[in-house]
Amino acid sequence: MKKKRFRRGAALLLALVITGCSVTVPAEDEYYDYDYYEEVEPTQDPHMPAYYEPAQTDSLAKWPAAPAIEGKAAVVIDLMGGGILYAKNADTQLYPASITKIMTCLLACENLPMDTPFVMSESAAYGIESGSSSIYADTGEEFTMEQALMALMLESANEIALRLAEMISGNPKKFAELMNQRARELGCTNTHFNNPHGLPDINHYTSAMDMALIARAAWNNKQFRRFCCTDYYNIPPTNIQPETRYMRNHHQMMEGMDRAFTGVFGGKTGYTTAAGNTLVTYARRGNMRLGVVVLKSLDGAYTDTANLLNYGFDNFAKLNVSKATAEHALWPNALPCEKYTLKNMGNVYPLYFRSRVYAIVPRTVEISEVICTHTRRRNALGSGIIDMDFRYQDNLVAKATAYARPVLKDLLIDPSYNRKA
Repeated sequence: MKKKRFRRGAALLLALVITGCSVTVPAEDEYYDYDYYEEVEPTQDPHMPAYYEPAQTDSLAKWPAAPAIEGKAAVVIDLMGGGILYAKNADTQLYPASITKIMTCLLACENLPMDTPFVMSESAAYGIESGSSSIYADTGEEFTMEQALMALMLESANEIALRLAEMISGNPKKFAELMNQRARELGCTNTHFNNPHGLPDINHYTSAMDMALIARAAWNNKQFRRFCCTDYYNIPPTNIQPETRYMRNHHQMMEGMDRAFTGVFGGKTGYTTAAGNTLVTYARRGNMRLGVVVLKSLDGAYTDTANLLNYGFDNFAKLNVSKATAEHALWPNALPCEKYTLKNMGNVYPLYFRSRVYAIVPRTVEISEVICTHTRRRNALGSGIIDMDFRYQDNLVAKATAYARPVLKDLLIDPSYNRKA
């Protein structure tokens, strides 16, 4: 039905002309419209259901309110100190898609020297799904290790992932066991890898928190950073392929890309129908370096990531927590010759950090509100090692390793005990 509009005054004037009757025309402010519309269906909600799910970190006092995001799960992590700035469904198990290759690349950097020859096997070249990400490497084709890892991270080449798994562990299944072992070493509790590339597999999953731990560990590997932060790379003709392969980083938030965001170094993209858009991003602004993990999102997860980076950089600051906590920590298993010394010091042991320890916390949080806990690490030889966690209301804001000073030597040289704190 088309929309119809008319004024009562116009109808009355028409009646006057036709009938010749005198009528009283209403004042202008008495005119009103009769509107008739077709019934319109309610506008469909443009957001995913997860958009309305709150962030876990919103429950913390003094913590800035987080932006709503489309992603089902996300974490913002301090790449240096390991603290968590934002968490949403952080431990929910979801499919990672191709961000799996961050772990694959990290293990390659840890286990294969860069001068290792890389020759493509038939099982790897033809062991991937048709139409999936690939540089179409063929059986017997020769690459350098650098070229292979660039293809893995920039073009997300699945056949390269399979070949790396074979080179490191013999076959992809044994390599998956190595992936899971490394994940456990990093503190992952909701991850099970079943292949080196991230193609759909019901037994291949992770969580935003676990992926953040993996992404941080990878970032702290100097070799890995080369492969996730390069924007363009070419592989010249090989012994089989006569044409140059031109590769470009798929992460659209890097400088010069379509969704460029100031400070983004690089990262890794991922997508499958089951996983949705997954994205890992590394960025720096000022003296802060942040990593963002978004799982099961829309729009490449770029809008979510931009909102979370702005949230982190705009609302948080670095706080030096090393001097306030480094001087002493409990040391219950002292040597007999040190017991009397420790008794005079209140049964604590002097420690030092090899570098300053910073926590990234909301700008309104004071250092006195950050609580330090410590765990003694087994160490048969050398000075004692203590793992220290810094928390604000049970939310991890930094991790650090402290080392014990020889007590008797410090007594003779520096009675203040804290010259390195």
